[in-house]
Amino acid sequence: MEPCPRCDALLGVEGVHVERVERGPTRLTVTVSTPSQVMGCPACGVVAEARGRRVRVLHDVPGEQPVVVRWRQRTWRCPDPGCGVGAFVEQHRALVRPRGSLTRRAVIWAIGQLRHDHATIAGLARRLAVAWKTLWRAVRPVLEDLAGDESRFASVTSLGVDEHVWHHGDRRTKGPKELTGMVDLTRDGGGRVHARLLDLVPGRSKKAYVDWLTERGEGFRAGIGVAALDPFGGYKSAIDEQLEDATAVLDAFHVVKLGTAVVDEVRRRVQQTTTGHRGRKGDPLLGIQTILRAGAENLTDKQWARLTRAIEANEAHEEVFVAWQCAQDLRAAYRAADLAEGRKRAEKVLNSFHTCPIPEVARLGRTLRRWSGAFLAYFTTGRQNNGPTEAINGLIELHRRLARGYRNRDNYRLRMLLAAGGLDLKPPPDVP
Repeated sequence: MEPCPRCDALLGVEGVHVERVERGPTRLTVTVSTPSQVMGCPACGVVAEARGRRVRVLHDVPGEQPVVVRWRQRTWRCPDPGCGVGAFVEQHRALVRPRGSLTRRAVIWAIGQLRHDHATIAGLARRLAVAWKTLWRAVRPVLEDLAGDESRFASVTSLGVDEHVWHHGDRRTKGPKELTGMVDLTRDGGGRVHARLLDLVPGRSKKAYVDWLTERGEGFRAGIGVAALDPFGGYKSAIDEQLEDATAVLDAFHVVKLGTAVVDEVRRRVQQTTTGHRGRKGDPLLGIQTILRAGAENLTDKQWARLTRAIEANEAHEEVFVAWQCAQDLRAAYRAADLAEGRKRAEKVLNSFHTCPIPEVARLGRTLRRWSGAFLAYFTTGRQNNGPTEAINGLIELHRRLARGYRNRDNYRLRMLLAAGGLDLKPPPDVP
């Protein structure tokens, strides 16, 4: 049968031509073949004898309905009686990997759907009309090859770290619940961060972070100029030990969150002291608990009036107002348009909070003084922070919910590296 250039464009694989296309009630069937050729034995090189063809069924990128490719695969036999190969079949890696049941472009399509369209393996398997395991067996080797490519760690100059819980099952069967995630926070020429997940390792500890940094090598560690983190001492110790030339930066969001938590602690303590019970409907302090979590610049006149009435309702409530003002001072340091002005405000916080007569504020002041270097580094590194790392965590949570959870940590790591941009998909990967 003569090849049809117009039909061959349907499949788009060089050296493979379409013989016919049949549309059925539930699927589209495309029959393809390769041109005749002289084939040598893969072991001894002797010219092999043609043994006809056999039909191999492959699943291709679906359209309105699943697409099945019937490949009329050529077979040969080695005529050399001393060769142990015997019969063998042709292989066409541009079409499908050996022993694979999905075409190369179907695998690439599936990976693209997982990366960019928040798809799931189960959903894609339904569209391809294959089993979940069939699709994952085709996708996983490609993701493993991409994850094992150390070049994806090149040019990382800013690094973020955070932890998250990947399962809520039994630790004895599924291992540690916590994973430590490393995120590339390097800025482009325009100063924008295009965060991407670099890796996920078991545990939430100094050792987990140190081991990962050690595996990356001296070249990688020497290139890190900024290391952002949440206020967790284990990660800070790992940075001090492994990234001696990097500047540790305490995440702004978590610092402000600490200040807001202090206000809430003071409110609850004063509430209990003055009323002898937790907040109840009609209690002045309970009525302003959400206002106390807001920024002063965002309050309306009505909210200011409610805040004033609640504070004036009892002389002891003045302590709550002072704690709220301290939290606003901390927040104002980060909101300052000028970094030099912001640093001055931050230094004032460091010099005053620890002497505050309110015990919760004093405790916060002592905490900030222990982290003073990382706290002030925000103002000398162009507002570097761990915010993009939190965004990556949000993306991870989305994909975990889409999949209804994971049972296998290795599969989880590969899927999250793909979803969060940790694997380079350009140019399209070759299927092994």
